[in-house]
Amino acid sequence: MNPVRQHLHHDSPYGTLTLVATEGVLSGVYMTNQRHRPPEESFGDRDPGPFTEAVRQLDAYFAGELTAFDLPLRLDGTPFQRSVWDQLLRIPYGSTRTYGELAEALGNPAASRAVGLANGKNPISVIVPCHRVIGAGGDLTGYGGGLARKQRLLDFERGTALF
Repeated sequence: MNPVRQHLHHDSPYGTLTLVATEGVLSGVYMTNQRHRPPEESFGDRDPGPFTEAVRQLDAYFAGELTAFDLPLRLDGTPFQRSVWDQLLRIPYGSTRTYGELAEALGNPAASRAVGLANGKNPISVIVPCHRVIGAGGDLTGYGGGLARKQRLLDFERGTALF
């Protein structure tokens, strides 16, 4: 039996976000044209019910009033992917980490490429802050929502955004 899924489209300063809930728990936040975005028909019925608190916190984040999310999340992935996503949740607002630093934190310094692949499959963008991961030399590297959005999110969190 397939789990019950619902979704909602929500406008943000970074374009429309599609929020997805599985069994009433936030399981996806996707940007338009995001790489690895599942097909729209897999998101279930459009229903704002499960998203009241997620929308409130996202709006507060984009208003500069919230620096840490406090939401139940359903992160479906492999054990390795979930361990990477757990590390993403530990990166403080306005800070960055490299793929290599995340691999070291996982106890496998040689796994930076695998960390990058798991990072790219993060299903809950913004809230699970994959935008805070950069290349070893400080360069912006891959971001499912596009490098321009990644730069804007980092600038926003650092207080240097130009809107």
